[in-house]
Amino acid sequence: MSMTRKRAPRPCLQAPGYDIMTAASELVSVDLGGTHARFAIATLEAGGAVSIGAVTKLRVADYPDFPAAWKTYCDRAERAVPRNVAMAVAAPVTQDVIDFPNNAWTLHPAELKDTLGFERLGIVNDFEAVAHAVACAPEGALAPLAGPPAALPESGTISVLGPGTGLGVAHVFRDSTGGYRVQATEGSHGSFAPVDAVEDALLARLRTRFGRVSNERVASGPAITDIYATLAVDSGQPAPLTDAIDIWDAGLAQTDGLAAQAVERFCIILGSVAGDIALAQGASGVVIAGGLGYRMRETLLRSGFAARFVAKGRYTGYMESLPVKIITQAEPGLIGAAAAFAQVRA
Repeated sequence: MSMTRKRAPRPCLQAPGYDIMTAASELVSVDLGGTHARFAIATLEAGGAVSIGAVTKLRVADYPDFPAAWKTYCDRAERAVPRNVAMAVAAPVTQDVIDFPNNAWTLHPAELKDTLGFERLGIVNDFEAVAHAVACAPEGALAPLAGPPAALPESGTISVLGPGTGLGVAHVFRDSTGGYRVQATEGSHGSFAPVDAVEDALLARLRTRFGRVSNERVASGPAITDIYATLAVDSGQPAPLTDAIDIWDAGLAQTDGLAAQAVERFCIILGSVAGDIALAQGASGVVIAGGLGYRMRETLLRSGFAARFVAKGRYTGYMESLPVKIITQAEPGLIGAAAAFAQVRA
């Protein structure tokens, strides 16, 4: 009988080339997505462990810009908030201007420090933050989804991806000594590769609107509307639902047959995309994250996700050897933003 060594919970370990903050301190951790902005006070313990307090969640569409949302958060905090801020953003990170592909906000990092009085501001890509949370997560926060029931390997690359308003992709490289490096990517913008006639029809539908069709167009939350409409046309069924939230609610609850088929097809497509990313990154393991991924975790387990993940022709055997997990830790973006902030370049 084979046995898997039980690992102790993993703290946020030191990444090579970085210094961990050595004294416990507080900061505000912020996770800015396409739909919501989340805020929490995070505590950084000596050695890098991270904990977060109560989370304030605001709808991005309710505020003209980040400073307005920040003011609301401060008003609700009922205490003085720290002036050090760690931010995870669902956008490419640049020094001058950060434009969000899935919401109307624009950030000017240098101006934020001055106008809002921040002492120190650290900004990372949202899935770079999630990858930090994955690197720090105890094994109990990584539930099995597919593949062998082994822990994530202590060395090699861990692909991290997850659907939400967009599709986030990053990876963690673990060395054999407990250190790690995180790399943000724009892997969600690789081209969609359909596998069957239904996905051919979905690609054709999206191509008329976008020309080139990326993975994000078919494996993020809003994609459910086009999947639903494509299945309706293919089967000749009526498609009374038009709002993505309504389709997700009905599909996950299985109160609408066509919506349930759309959710199943979404899971299959996500499995295909996850497998492609794992191949491209040379992964030794995969973690699914994101708010939508967490919400549909039980559905993913029952779906065709796993079968499509491994269906890579000559590399099926390799894919079957990869442990695939889903992170169940609450607010990994907030935890990961704080963990990334704690690592300052030497």
